[in-house]
Amino acid sequence: MERSPSSVGGNENLNNETLSKLSKKAREYIIRMVYEAKSGHPGGSLSIIDILIYLYYNEMNIDPTNQNYEDRDRLIMSKGHASPALYTTLALRGFFPQELLMGFRKINSKLEGHVHRGVPGVETSTGSLGQGLGIGLGMALAGRLDHRNYRVFVILGDGEIEEGNVWETLMGANKYKVSNLIAILDRNRVQLDDMTENVMPMGDIASKVRSFGWDTMEFNGHDFNEIRKAFEFANQKRDGPVFLIANTIKGKGVSYMENTAKYHGSPPANQEEFEKAIKEIRDL
Repeated sequence: MERSPSSVGGNENLNNETLSKLSKKAREYIIRMVYEAKSGHPGGSLSIIDILIYLYYNEMNIDPTNQNYEDRDRLIMSKGHASPALYTTLALRGFFPQELLMGFRKINSKLEGHVHRGVPGVETSTGSLGQGLGIGLGMALAGRLDHRNYRVFVILGDGEIEEGNVWETLMGANKYKVSNLIAILDRNRVQLDDMTENVMPMGDIASKVRSFGWDTMEFNGHDFNEIRKAFEFANQKRDGPVFLIANTIKGKGVSYMENTAKYHGSPPANQEEFEKAIKEIRDL
């Protein structure tokens, strides 16, 4: 599905330096949110945040002042436990005030621990892993039926794709040649309690997905030049869906969280860990 710059007019086309500053700010918010709540999922939020920042500032056709207009691009955070990353990105982009982020996982706040449809800018509630890609396919097909010019982006976790219904949807999207569906795999290689290769070896994911009929590309999910090239690839005119594999680091930016299953779902344990995380992020 090819798009001209005018058809994605909701983006801001920021340079790499500005995107990096936004990512640092987002990382700090993520750490503050989970530490203040004493719960949450920092590891997978830190691994996907660079891609979310790029999408919401440079790629997606969105308008925070008109959040429900019909031709907007849609994003589904299928790995719904990474809610701190999505909530932070939406707040930075102007969907709701940033001061509300500190209500994360607290009573009377809409910012639930897993992505919740009641939050401005969130397209669908997620958290039960494996469902987001199917929802995305449905949205993409609805856009075709309604003659709408929007794209659907679905962010998956690499532990999540152990779910069988992900592969059923891969088959379905190819069958129906859905050209406005773009899946993004956060390939950080760590899931709930171990490395993904120890839990369920996946082999060559790119080759598997290509065999299901998807155009596929791998890239560094923390390098804005490579992120840009990946979405340029996705936007080329084509007659079917696209699957982007982002090679990332779980807990990116906080040394003691990186590549560590413990911080899949645990905040900094104490003030010392919290301060160390904030310092390291600011020094990035």
